[in-house]
Amino acid sequence: MMKAKASTRTKHGSIDRKETFDEFLAKDDLLAETEDAAIKEIISDQIKVAMHKQHLSKTAMAARMRTSRRQLDRLLDPNNQSVTLATLRRAASAVGRTLRVELE
Repeated sequence: MMKAKASTRTKHGSIDRKETFDEFLAKDDLLAETEDAAIKEIISDQIKVAMHKQHLSKTAMAARMRTSRRQLDRLLDPNNQSVTLATLRRAASAVGRTLRVELE
């Protein structure tokens, strides 16, 4: 996902500039976790933008989704990873969008 170069120090104190940021994260078993957090933040932001464009309050959005305001707050919180696909699908539908999940 992220292809920025990371600078890491080798045993002798020099920096290895050949390693990508993805490789750096993968080496420390952080890549999947980082990508998950980024995806959740992007989706949360897209929902917030769609709500803003439609002048939807959180209360109105929760009503459209047939859920509680508390559940909507969890969905919009980029740090909360416990969101189901069903919740994401309802949120997308509530703002006239569709949810697309794909494997690459």
